Amino acid sequence: MTRNKGGRPPSGKDKRSFKIDVRFTEAEYRQVEQLEKELGLKKTDVVRRKLLNEGKGLTVNTAELMKRLDAISLELSRSGNNINQLARYANRLQKRSLLSPPVIDEYLRLLRHHDNKQMELALLFRKLIRALIP
Repeated sequence: MTRNKGGRPPSGKDKRSFKIDVRFTEAEYRQVEQLEKELGLKKTDVVRRKLLNEGKGLTVNTAELMKRLDAISLELSRSGNNINQLARYANRLQKRSLLSPPVIDEYLRLLRHHDNKQMELALLFRKLIRALIP
Protein backbone atom coordinates (compact mmCIF):
# COMPACT_ATOMS: atom_id res chain seq x y z
CA MET A 1 0.00 0.00 0.00
CA THR A 2 1.41 3.43 -1.02
CA ARG A 3 1.21 6.32 1.30
CA ASN A 4 -0.18 9.71 0.19
CA LYS A 5 2.62 12.24 0.62
CA GLY A 6 0.45 15.26 -0.23
CA GLY A 7 1.39 17.60 -3.02
CA ARG A 8 -0.67 18.67 -5.97
CA PRO A 9 -3.74 16.53 -6.61
CA PRO A 10 -4.00 14.76 -9.97
CA SER A 11 -5.51 16.98 -12.67
CA GLY A 12 -7.96 14.29 -13.80
CA LYS A 13 -9.33 13.84 -17.28
CA ASP A 14 -9.03 17.56 -18.25
CA LYS A 15 -5.23 17.41 -18.27
CA ARG A 16 -3.62 19.36 -21.07
CA SER A 17 -1.38 16.84 -22.74
CA PHE A 18 -1.07 18.32 -26.25
CA LYS A 19 1.20 21.18 -27.22
CA ILE A 20 1.19 23.48 -30.24
CA ASP A 21 4.26 25.58 -31.04
CA VAL A 22 3.45 28.94 -32.62
CA ARG A 23 5.77 31.63 -33.95
CA PHE A 24 4.80 35.29 -34.10
CA THR A 25 6.15 38.34 -35.88
CA GLU A 26 7.30 41.23 -33.69
CA ALA A 27 3.99 43.07 -34.22
CA GLU A 28 1.89 39.99 -33.49
CA TYR A 29 3.83 39.26 -30.33
CA ARG A 30 3.33 42.86 -29.15
CA GLN A 31 -0.42 42.40 -29.71
CA VAL A 32 -0.39 39.28 -27.54
CA GLU A 33 1.57 41.14 -24.87
CA GLN A 34 -0.91 44.04 -25.02
CA LEU A 35 -3.83 41.64 -24.57
CA GLU A 36 -1.96 40.00 -21.70
CA LYS A 37 -1.72 43.37 -19.91
CA GLU A 38 -5.27 44.46 -20.73
CA LEU A 39 -6.92 41.21 -19.68
CA GLY A 40 -4.65 40.30 -16.80
CA LEU A 41 -4.05 36.79 -18.19
CA LYS A 42 -0.97 34.77 -19.10
CA LYS A 43 0.04 34.68 -22.76
CA THR A 44 -0.97 31.03 -23.07
CA ASP A 45 -4.42 31.80 -21.67
CA VAL A 46 -4.82 34.76 -24.04
CA VAL A 47 -3.93 32.63 -27.07
CA ARG A 48 -6.08 29.73 -25.89
CA ARG A 49 -9.13 31.92 -25.26
CA LYS A 50 -8.80 33.86 -28.49
CA LEU A 51 -8.31 30.69 -30.51
CA LEU A 52 -11.04 28.60 -28.91
CA ASN A 53 -13.59 31.35 -28.28
CA GLU A 54 -13.28 33.26 -31.56
CA GLY A 55 -16.79 34.14 -32.67
CA LYS A 56 -18.28 32.90 -29.37
CA GLY A 57 -17.73 36.09 -27.39
CA LEU A 58 -14.92 38.25 -26.10
CA THR A 59 -12.76 37.97 -23.05
CA VAL A 60 -13.56 40.84 -20.70
CA ASN A 61 -11.21 42.48 -18.25
CA THR A 62 -13.60 42.59 -15.30
CA ALA A 63 -11.37 44.88 -13.21
CA GLU A 64 -11.37 47.53 -15.95
CA LEU A 65 -15.08 47.05 -16.55
CA MET A 66 -15.90 47.53 -12.87
CA LYS A 67 -13.67 50.62 -12.71
CA ARG A 68 -15.52 52.19 -15.66
CA LEU A 69 -18.92 51.25 -14.25
CA ASP A 70 -18.00 52.80 -10.90
CA ALA A 71 -16.87 56.02 -12.61
CA ILE A 72 -20.10 56.26 -14.60
CA SER A 73 -22.22 55.50 -11.54
CA LEU A 74 -20.42 58.20 -9.55
CA GLU A 75 -20.95 60.72 -12.34
CA LEU A 76 -24.64 59.82 -12.56
CA SER A 77 -25.02 60.24 -8.83
CA ARG A 78 -23.36 63.65 -8.87
CA SER A 79 -25.40 64.98 -11.75
CA GLY A 80 -28.58 63.55 -10.21
CA ASN A 81 -27.85 65.44 -6.99
CA ASN A 82 -27.27 68.66 -8.95
CA ILE A 83 -30.51 68.19 -10.86
CA ASN A 84 -32.45 67.66 -7.62
CA GLN A 85 -30.91 70.77 -6.04
CA LEU A 86 -31.74 72.87 -9.09
CA ALA A 87 -35.30 71.52 -9.22
CA ARG A 88 -35.86 72.40 -5.54
CA TYR A 89 -34.39 75.87 -6.08
CA ALA A 90 -36.51 76.39 -9.21
CA ASN A 91 -39.64 75.37 -7.30
CA ARG A 92 -38.88 77.92 -4.56
CA LEU A 93 -38.30 80.65 -7.14
CA GLN A 94 -41.43 79.67 -9.05
CA LYS A 95 -43.55 80.07 -5.89
CA ARG A 96 -42.18 83.63 -5.53
CA SER A 97 -42.49 84.34 -9.29
CA LEU A 98 -38.73 84.88 -9.48
CA LEU A 99 -37.72 81.99 -11.77
CA SER A 100 -35.00 83.24 -14.14
CA PRO A 101 -33.97 81.89 -17.56
CA PRO A 102 -30.36 81.09 -16.44
CA VAL A 103 -31.70 78.71 -13.80
CA ILE A 104 -33.85 76.98 -16.38
CA ASP A 105 -30.91 76.78 -18.82
CA GLU A 106 -28.63 75.25 -16.18
CA TYR A 107 -31.31 72.75 -15.24
CA LEU A 108 -31.76 71.69 -18.86
CA ARG A 109 -27.97 71.43 -19.36
CA LEU A 110 -27.59 69.16 -16.34
CA LEU A 111 -30.59 67.10 -17.38
CA ARG A 112 -29.07 66.54 -20.86
CA HIS A 113 -25.73 65.62 -19.27
CA HIS A 114 -27.49 63.17 -16.98
CA ASP A 115 -29.34 61.60 -19.91
CA ASN A 116 -26.07 61.23 -21.85
CA LYS A 117 -24.43 59.43 -18.95
CA GLN A 118 -27.41 57.11 -18.61
CA MET A 119 -27.20 56.33 -22.33
CA GLU A 120 -23.45 55.65 -22.01
CA LEU A 121 -24.12 53.26 -19.15
CA ALA A 122 -26.83 51.46 -21.13
CA LEU A 123 -24.49 51.09 -24.13
CA LEU A 124 -21.74 49.74 -21.89
CA PHE A 125 -24.09 47.13 -20.46
CA ARG A 126 -25.24 46.12 -23.95
CA LYS A 127 -21.64 45.77 -25.07
CA LEU A 128 -20.85 43.65 -22.02
CA ILE A 129 -23.83 41.40 -22.56
CA ARG A 130 -23.00 40.91 -26.24
CA ALA A 131 -19.40 40.10 -25.35
CA LEU A 132 -20.32 37.52 -22.76
CA ILE A 133 -23.04 35.70 -24.68
CA PRO A 134 -21.60 33.13 -27.08
